[in-house]
Amino acid sequence: MVDYCPICGKPVYFAERKRSLGRDYHPLCLKCQKCSRQLTAGQHAEHDEKPYCSHCYLMRFGARHPSFILTSPSILAHCEKAVKVQQHHLPVQ
Repeated sequence: MVDYCPICGKPVYFAERKRSLGRDYHPLCLKCQKCSRQLTAGQHAEHDEKPYCSHCYLMRFGARHPSFILTSPSILAHCEKAVKVQQHHLPVQ
C-alpha cells in the first residue's frame, strides 16, 4: 500500500518516507510551513495538519492555541534548548 504525502500529494514509498505524527512525508516535504527549515520526524508542532518548527508555531499561533501540538515539549526545534513545561490547574468553584 502506498501512502501520499500530505504536503505535495505525491506517492511516498516505504524506502523514502519520513513518518511523523501518523503521516508519511517525503524527506524534503517535512519542513516548516513558515521558514522552510527541515524538520525532524516527531520533533515539530502542527497546525491544520501542516508542520511548523516550534519557534514559528509559537510566534504565529502562541502556546495557548487550542490546536497546539508539540511532540517533544522539552526541546524547541528552532534553537534546541531545553525548556521546562508546567501545567497549572485552577480550582473549579
